[in-house]
Amino acid sequence: MFDSYLHPRIKPMLERLAFRLDKPAITPDGLTLFGFAIGVLALPFLALQWYGAALAAIVINRLFDGLDGALARRRGLSDAGGFLDIALDFLFYALVPFGFILADPAQNALAGAWLLFAFIGTGSSFLAFAAVAQKYQLANPGYAHKSFYYLGGLTEGAETIALFVLSCLLPQWFAWFAWIFGALCWMTTFTRVWSGYQTLSRVGKR
Repeated sequence: MFDSYLHPRIKPMLERLAFRLDKPAITPDGLTLFGFAIGVLALPFLALQWYGAALAAIVINRLFDGLDGALARRRGLSDAGGFLDIALDFLFYALVPFGFILADPAQNALAGAWLLFAFIGTGSSFLAFAAVAQKYQLANPGYAHKSFYYLGGLTEGAETIALFVLSCLLPQWFAWFAWIFGALCWMTTFTRVWSGYQTLSRVGKR
C-alpha cells in the first residue's frame, strides 16, 4: 500500500550509497546474495528468541535489498538479477514467520501457519500477474524502477517489514499480529486476483 510512496523518498539515499559501492569487485547479484545470507540469520536468532539480533538481521537484509536494485540501475537491470532478487525475497519473507513458530510453537504455530498460508496467496497472485503482464508489456508507473511488473495491494513490502519489526519488538504479540496481517493479506489476494483478471481480460481482447 505504501511502497509506491516510500520508494521515491528512499531512492535518493540508496542511489548515494550505491554510488559509493560502485566498484568492479561489487556486483548487484553479490549484494543480493550477501543480504540474503544476513537475512537467513534471522531464522536461528528468532528460534533462540534473540529478538534484537533477529531485528538487526532483518533491517540489514532490507537495506541490501534496496542497495542491489540501486546498483543494478546504475549498471543496467537484468532479468537474471531481477529473478534472483524476487526469489530470495520470498524465501526471506517465509523464514521470518517460521522463526517465530520455532521460538514458541505452542503460542505461535497456528497463527504462523495462517500467516504463511496468506503469504502464498499474495505471492502467487503477485507473480502470476507479473508473468503475464510481461507478455503484454503493461506500463507500471508506480514501480517503474523495478525489473518487472509489481502489482500493488493492501499488504506490500513496507507493511510486511513493519510487521516483522513490530513482532521483534513485541514478540509476545506475534500471534495477534499474524492473525490480523494474514487477514489483510487475503484481502490483498482477492483484490489482486480480481483486478488482475479484469486487466488481462481487457488487454487480451485488443
